[in-house]
Amino acid sequence: MSEPQIAPVVTRIAPSPTGTMHIGTARTALFNWLFARRHGGQFLLRIEDTDRERSTPEATDTIFQGLKWLGLDHDGEAVSQFDQVPRHAEVAHAMLASGHAYRCFSTQEEIETFREAARQAGTTTLFQSPWRDSDPSDHPDTPSVIRLKAPRDGTTIIADAVQGKVTFRNDQLDDMVLLRSDGTPTYMLAVVVDDHDMGVTHVIRGDDHLNNAARQAQIYDAMGWAQPVWAHIPLIHGADGKKLSKRHGATGVEEYAAMGYPAQALRNYLARLGWSHGDDEFFTDEQARAWFDLEGIGRAPARLDLKKLENLSGQHLSAMPDSDILAAVQDWIARADVPSVDIDRLAPAIPIVKDASRTLPQIVERAHFALVDRPVTPDEKAAKALDPVSRGILSELTPHLQTASWTRDVLEGVVGDLAQSRGLGLGKLAAPLRAALAGRTATPSVFDMMLVLGQDETLLRLQDAVGEPESGEHI
Repeated sequence: MSEPQIAPVVTRIAPSPTGTMHIGTARTALFNWLFARRHGGQFLLRIEDTDRERSTPEATDTIFQGLKWLGLDHDGEAVSQFDQVPRHAEVAHAMLASGHAYRCFSTQEEIETFREAARQAGTTTLFQSPWRDSDPSDHPDTPSVIRLKAPRDGTTIIADAVQGKVTFRNDQLDDMVLLRSDGTPTYMLAVVVDDHDMGVTHVIRGDDHLNNAARQAQIYDAMGWAQPVWAHIPLIHGADGKKLSKRHGATGVEEYAAMGYPAQALRNYLARLGWSHGDDEFFTDEQARAWFDLEGIGRAPARLDLKKLENLSGQHLSAMPDSDILAAVQDWIARADVPSVDIDRLAPAIPIVKDASRTLPQIVERAHFALVDRPVTPDEKAAKALDPVSRGILSELTPHLQTASWTRDVLEGVVGDLAQSRGLGLGKLAAPLRAALAGRTATPSVFDMMLVLGQDETLLRLQDAVGEPESGEHI
């Protein structure tokens, strides 16, 4: 369906700082960010920290760091929901004064008694407070909650930009609590007040909040406020079609960062989880900002597929400038708490390893030949390639390399000529060369490695492999 436009566009992400930043929260943040950026609007951040027992500074920092790593910059200062508690209470009392809310003195025991009687009678267990239409003069001098005086007849309709027209029967919605007896607001009230005060025009969030929208719409209506555009997006499921959880693997943004996926690859992949632009799979940030709309969001749950993520990650690594890859490697090393690497030695290897790599750890692994110190110790498989015959061939090759111009064409010619003179295929000579230069059997092209290592280091490694002195003298 066509998405209504309200200018200027203001979206928000409102995570609770109670743990890690879930990948679903990251996807929701991305959708809000893309929509705001496409329309030249604002993307705001609100920390929903009213649950003081579970909210922690560490979890709040995780949110900031997760958004920063993802490259999702928010506009203005982050808003603390807890700081707005007096404003929430002010709105509840305004609704009380206008007759759209009422004080309820029912105890938890009385509410449970009502519900048990309803269960026995087979009627609705939605609590109907006896205080709804009571005279304030009859109110006891005891603590009370403030409840919304919700309409009991008719329907509440949510015109959702993703889900379409969704209708809720009002007799299925109770008079929800707005303000607790201790004066603290409920989630439903706080969200509406904050969104209104922040000028949010589009509420883009998971479809597990769709039922909440009906209740929140009633608060908007009671206050005479314009409702935002609602857009409830499908949740992320695992490959088995069930709601994503720890059993499916990583669920936190920091876990994906630590696994070595570049941020732009994860952005690309998350954008495709539930949203599409034709058949496009790989696209840049600029394209995503230009293309993203609410019409492209489907209604079916998206399924997390790590193989697709790895494939996209590989494409992004191939397209990334080498300097960006180096920066990403350094960030990954810091996040993953893995041994540091010599960036100066890694840098020249990036161009020859990035096209075959799908993650940053694979970049480092394939660049092992450039990072390892002499003498290179071959692993078990590589050692088999350095038998006496092979070492003899390498010894014969060395003087030719000492006088060769250090270009790929010349190196290929020198090695190819020697192989031909010995009646060997190039592969027979490549295996001991890999073992000597990298100590492994799976490496980049031997000629690429020789160019990265340079003439002096290549010759020294060959001398180590054949057991010759470093004087460079050969018979």
